[in-house]
Amino acid sequence: MKKPVLIATLFAMPLMLSACDKPAEPPKVEAQADAMGGMAMSTEAKVAKGSGTVTAIDMAAGKITLDHGPIAELEWPAMKMGFAAKPELLTGVAVGDKVDFTMSLKGTTGTVTALTRK
Repeated sequence: MKKPVLIATLFAMPLMLSACDKPAEPPKVEAQADAMGGMAMSTEAKVAKGSGTVTAIDMAAGKITLDHGPIAELEWPAMKMGFAAKPELLTGVAVGDKVDFTMSLKGTTGTVTALTRK
């Protein structure tokens, strides 16, 4: 009985050790879906203003993640989420910057339309 367990362990060890060499994945720029789950979403585009801190920028994908305060116009609590943004808006900011922003929201898709550093 000990021999099959030993053989299975010998075959499994290289597989387990190979997982140790995998590189870490970069942070993803996405909305926190669980934070938005209970909020009502309109099909009409809404414009809102907010402020927060830049936590991630993906120039290639045209996305920015903001840890923002409450947004009264949308009845949103403070949260961290990703938004689409034109690359030219992202060139003047860096991770860690405090920013004011204007966004357009249609359904669950938010797009930053203006962004200024504080």
